[in-house]
Amino acid sequence: MQTVIIGSGNVAYHLAKALVENNIPPSQIFGRNEKELEAISKELNIPYSTKNLVDSDIYLICVSDQAVEDVSRHLTKKDCLVAHTSGSLPIDVLKGEYRKASFYPLQTFSRSKVLDYSKIPFFIEAENEEDLNILSDLAAKVSENVMESTYEKRKYIHLTAVFACNFVNHLFSRAKEISDSQKIPFDCFLPLIDETVQKIHTIEPKSAQTGPAVRNDRRILELHEQLLKDESLEIYKIMNLSIKKMYQLP
Repeated sequence: MQTVIIGSGNVAYHLAKALVENNIPPSQIFGRNEKELEAISKELNIPYSTKNLVDSDIYLICVSDQAVEDVSRHLTKKDCLVAHTSGSLPIDVLKGEYRKASFYPLQTFSRSKVLDYSKIPFFIEAENEEDLNILSDLAAKVSENVMESTYEKRKYIHLTAVFACNFVNHLFSRAKEISDSQKIPFDCFLPLIDETVQKIHTIEPKSAQTGPAVRNDRRILELHEQLLKDESLEIYKIMNLSIKKMYQLP
C-alpha cells in the first residue's frame, strides 16, 4: 500500500523517517518548500515534488492546522484515504470526496532531535472500520502504542499535551532567562529537570510536588517575588496560586 506525505516541516520529516526506518518508505514527499523537501529527500532517499502529486493509496497531511483545509481541497482523487496529523482538528475539516481520517502522533517534534518512534503513541480515527484498520496497521509498523480515538477525546489529548509539554518547555525557557541573568550555567539544572521527569514515571504528579508553595513557605515565596519582574513574576504568582488551590492551602 503506497503512502505519500504532504508537508515539509518537523512532523512530515519525522513521519517520513519513521516509515523509512521500518522499511515502508513513502513513495513521495510533496509540498511547497523545495529547499526543505530536497533536504528530506536527500537524507531519506525519498522522491519529492512541489508540482506533481503521485498516485497513492494513503495521503498523510502534515502541515499546520491553519493550512490543513486548504491543502485538503487540492486532493482530487476519490479512491484514496486522506488523513491529517493534527491533534485539534476534526476529520471533516478535510474537504474532498475521498475517505477521511486522522493519524495523530503524540510527540513533540524537532528536526534535530533523534526519536524512538516505537514509543510514540498514535491515535487513529476514521470514517469506517476498514480504514481504521488500515491506518492502525500502518502505525503499528512504527509504534508499539496505537489506539483508536474520537475527535472529542483527541481534543483533550492535545490539551493535556500542551500542559505537559508546551507549557513546561516555556517554563524551562523562563528558568534559563533567570539563570542566564545571574551567569549561572543552565546545565546545573539538568539533573533536577531529569529527576523531576523521571519521578512521575513511578509517582503520581500530585504526590511528587515539592517546593515552597506546597509547603506554604510564605517567606520564600515573598523573597522570590522580590527577585522577579514582568511576565516571570506573573507566572510565578499564578503557578503558586494554582498549587495552593490544588492542595487546599490558605
